[in-house]
Amino acid sequence: MRYRLLIVLLTVAASLMAQSGEIYYKPDTTTTEENYRYYVDLTKKPDAIKAVWLGAIIPGAGQIYNGSYWKLPIVYGAFMGCGYAISWTQGRYSNYKTAYLDLYNDIQAGTVTTDEQKSYIAVMPAGYTLERLGGESTWLNTLKNRQSTMRRYRDYSILATVVVYALSIIDAYVDAQLFDYDISPDLSINLEPQIHFDPYTQRSAELKLAIQF
Repeated sequence: MRYRLLIVLLTVAASLMAQSGEIYYKPDTTTTEENYRYYVDLTKKPDAIKAVWLGAIIPGAGQIYNGSYWKLPIVYGAFMGCGYAISWTQGRYSNYKTAYLDLYNDIQAGTVTTDEQKSYIAVMPAGYTLERLGGESTWLNTLKNRQSTMRRYRDYSILATVVVYALSIIDAYVDAQLFDYDISPDLSINLEPQIHFDPYTQRSAELKLAIQF
């Protein structure tokens, strides 16, 4: 749960930093000092709903529509990683499942062999034998546990792919909505110590968080 929350926070933070459209500064003549403020061309503001639909149909299309091209390696890299995880775990799951069924059938028929062509022998660690692994029954239980583990990891990989897909759509929507979000130098967060005396606890130190608009 903590990792999912971290992913969401990073996605939102990235959307706050990445703005689409033409960004420029011009002098603010309302003050005596020459200050430069942040402006965007609102005529180029993307449609958030369109960004969502594009991202839903083709992953990454929402980021392209918003002009956030730098996010494409992140989006497609995440999908490629999830795809590789699904492929690898599915392959291992199939191997262990086949080995378990073959060994179970051979035990029932009394035809267990050490032939390396057998699936339950092929998946053994290098240099191991049935006796070294605890015998036929022990290796059968191990194969059953391993196929269950790989199936669970495969399901997690599929779930991760769905999460990445959803986050890419959410990011496209948030990025479009925050197109004209003010990130000028006037917007800042200051964290500074402050002296405060409490007559009840006799404490005099505190930390102040100030948001400047």
